Amino acid sequence: MFEIVMKVEGMHCGMCEARVNDTVRKAAPNAKKVSSSAARGETKFLSDTDCSEAVKAAIAEQGYTVGEVTVSPHKTFSLFRK
Repeated sequence: MFEIVMKVEGMHCGMCEARVNDTVRKAAPNAKKVSSSAARGETKFLSDTDCSEAVKAAIAEQGYTVGEVTVSPHKTFSLFRK
């Protein structure tokens, strides 16, 4: 699992955040925990694969500018470890 964080310029309101979230979900159907913040100028999500290039292109098609992209491994923790 990967945590992908993208800097996105051009988001100004909650509607922009929702539009970017929908775009991420369409470009990466396996994306989980998608969240965007206009105040921080970023979107982040979890994915089983590194789909950052496809998502970056889809967000750019919506008229936003994608800057730095960070892809890092994400470990999930279980409440009950064996």
